[in-house]
Amino acid sequence: MARVLVIDDDPSLLRALRVGLEAEGHDVTTAVNGERGISQTALVAPDIVVLDLGLPDMDGLEVSQRIRQWSDVPIIILSATGTEHRKIEALDGGANDYVTKPFSMGELEARIRAVLRNRPSDAPDQLPAELSLGRLDLDFVHHEVHLAGARVDLTTKEFNLLAFLARHVERTCTYQMILQAVWGIGYGDEAQYVHAYVHRLRQKLNDEAGTLIQTAPGVGYSLHPESL
Repeated sequence: MARVLVIDDDPSLLRALRVGLEAEGHDVTTAVNGERGISQTALVAPDIVVLDLGLPDMDGLEVSQRIRQWSDVPIIILSATGTEHRKIEALDGGANDYVTKPFSMGELEARIRAVLRNRPSDAPDQLPAELSLGRLDLDFVHHEVHLAGARVDLTTKEFNLLAFLARHVERTCTYQMILQAVWGIGYGDEAQYVHAYVHRLRQKLNDEAGTLIQTAPGVGYSLHPESL
């Protein structure tokens, strides 16, 4: 038996998946949109997430990427689109498997068993969902940043960049490391993207002097919260 979280906005499919998975002995929780699914992942700590790409509030790829910032829970993508490009995007974004609709319950159950079987026995369930670094607080579940108690409004890319630096606090992150973590596996030589987003972050975090996000010339950046 596994704790399964299904994130999908189709009520009929949710009912069918709940009935089918519970018949196999699983404990099933459902969510009808991305934000709710992310919150449920933190609250329920499922053994596996079954995630639809076509959600009403955000792309399923964003949901997968946001969960990956703090959780190693296996993710199986459901999608009506079976194009190679979409599959590559999903797998590069942190998904463990990809199932094209329509599918049978037997196929989905087999894929759940395979993903759980192949998961390392010592794999951590999740990283801390919140991180406090001096006066800088990051909430990975709700994608919120507070500086000295005041909320800082960031775009998704800005948050992802700051989150990556925060996960590697006081360590130099190279341009290639940042690009692949924030923009995707296909990136690695576009250092100008990183420069532009670091500039925006410094403006929003009152770090024009570059003491919080410090530059390693020709190499990358590192986060130093003690300088706040």
